[in-house]
Amino acid sequence: MTENDPQSSAPYIGPEHQLALPAHSRYKRWILWMGLILLVLLVLYLVLHNRGAQPKKAASGRGATGPVSATTATAMKGSIGVYLDAIGTVTPVYTAFITAQASGVINAVHYREGQLVHKGDALIDIDPRSYEAQLLQAQGVLDRDTNILGQAQMDLDRYRAAWAKNAIPKQALDDQEKIVLQDQGTVKNDQGTVNYDQVQLSYCHIVAPISGRVGLRLVDPGNVVQANSTTVLVVVTQVQPTTVIFTLAEDSLGQVQARMRQMHSLPVDAMDRAQVNKLASGKLLTIDNQIDTATGTVKLRAVFDNKDGNLFPNQFVNTRLLVNTLDGVTLVPTAAIQHNGQVSFLYVIANGVANIRNIQTGTTDHGVTAVEGINPGDVIATSSFEKLQSGSKVILSKTAIPGNPRGSRIP
Repeated sequence: MTENDPQSSAPYIGPEHQLALPAHSRYKRWILWMGLILLVLLVLYLVLHNRGAQPKKAASGRGATGPVSATTATAMKGSIGVYLDAIGTVTPVYTAFITAQASGVINAVHYREGQLVHKGDALIDIDPRSYEAQLLQAQGVLDRDTNILGQAQMDLDRYRAAWAKNAIPKQALDDQEKIVLQDQGTVKNDQGTVNYDQVQLSYCHIVAPISGRVGLRLVDPGNVVQANSTTVLVVVTQVQPTTVIFTLAEDSLGQVQARMRQMHSLPVDAMDRAQVNKLASGKLLTIDNQIDTATGTVKLRAVFDNKDGNLFPNQFVNTRLLVNTLDGVTLVPTAAIQHNGQVSFLYVIANGVANIRNIQTGTTDHGVTAVEGINPGDVIATSSFEKLQSGSKVILSKTAIPGNPRGSRIP
């Protein structure tokens, strides 16, 4: 549209006429911009105000005096054990490293890897033929010399009869007696050779010297072995019973010895690495005869029946030695005990209201702690500690509060 267009109905206002707009138009535009600015500022204020109000609301809600749902437990009077914890190693009573005592070719391997064997069970056979031949030769020599001795004994009997009739001189009788003694010595020597060859032959048939578990196979049929070699043919380890050797600080030695004089045998538990699962129960067998001056510890050995085979040779375990039992003490769940610095306390619930009670803690065992400061029968909170305060009203719950890992489940 141009200014000379006859069809245009609106007047054209050029640049030179725009500055000449009426004052009321400029005033309306100013009012419009100020309104937009005020609207933006109002929105920003409301947003910031709401953000600041939310923490205050949350804080006011947390400090509210409304009832708190919590699980509870009852303090009980009972007995608790005093244990000494230590790290130990499963050490078999017997371990046999069997080497060859006869030379030859291995004919057979009778055991399976990991097999439980009994004393006297066949393990390995070595070719016995050369030893059988030596034994046969020795037996032949023994038979010959035994007959020579018999002949000499017969002659001696004749000489004695002749000398009784003064038919021979005394010297001939004495000589024959010495010949008999010489032949007896020869027979003894031959018998010793036979016995030695029998022992050598027995080395060709290797049997289990103890009852236990066989390790991995170290030799195969057809291998040649040499007598008195250091090469191990098979390892047999006794697993039932077995022992655990563990160490205690020398400061605990007096307590253990005093209890040993009273009880003669102290219970010992073998636990897994996490000290959660009990692997076996046994008893203290003995205490070493000296203290290790380098570490200030003393070794102890405990014996376990290990009927289920949970203890494996050279396995690291945690041991718990029972040295005393405290009777008539007040017991509470360990999870219920709270701490404020060095002060320990419990939330004791009476008439639906929680009150803080300072306590002194003692021995802890399997999630139970002996305490002083409360009475048996007192009801204590075991969850919702982040909400509880002294004087808070409590609603008892039988289910642990979600999100509270320390909540206990009370049946």
